[in-house]
Amino acid sequence: MANESVSINEGSALAKTVGYAGGAFDLFHIGHLNILKHARSQCDHLIAGVATDEMLLVTKGSLPVVPLAERLEIVRHIDFVDEAIAETDEDKLDTWRMLRFDVYFKGDDWKGTEKGRRLERRFAEVGVEIIYFPYTVSTSSTALRLALKALSSNAPSNQPVHDFSNSER
Repeated sequence: MANESVSINEGSALAKTVGYAGGAFDLFHIGHLNILKHARSQCDHLIAGVATDEMLLVTKGSLPVVPLAERLEIVRHIDFVDEAIAETDEDKLDTWRMLRFDVYFKGDDWKGTEKGRRLERRFAEVGVEIIYFPYTVSTSSTALRLALKALSSNAPSNQPVHDFSNSER
């Protein structure tokens, strides 16, 4: 719950550092795992924000392959994630107002960009530190999505590569 996160830092001699790592976490892969693992090593309580399907449609121009409920369930079961929430707001400062985290974790693809500098300025005003993590070069959701698309376009037209709507899960 968001209120539990807020109480961690308020009025306690044993104040804990709350970290926040947001992302789509679509087609969960080693890069996602690395970000969450490294983030948790730098805070006492890690909140993972999983972007809603609607937010991804607006920000990335497409829906995720894996629906929100399933992405949230995957992230919730990562050992080093203390809390997973549906991220409904693009504005990270609004997310901070709700959760009051101390550290924001982001991939270094934002570092040095205009949107990264803007985020740094806004978070500096409220005392939030941004820690950038290196991008995992070996894999990405985009590369996985392209590979799936290539596989499905090479499959015989009467037989899908895999029926993801199947209830075998």
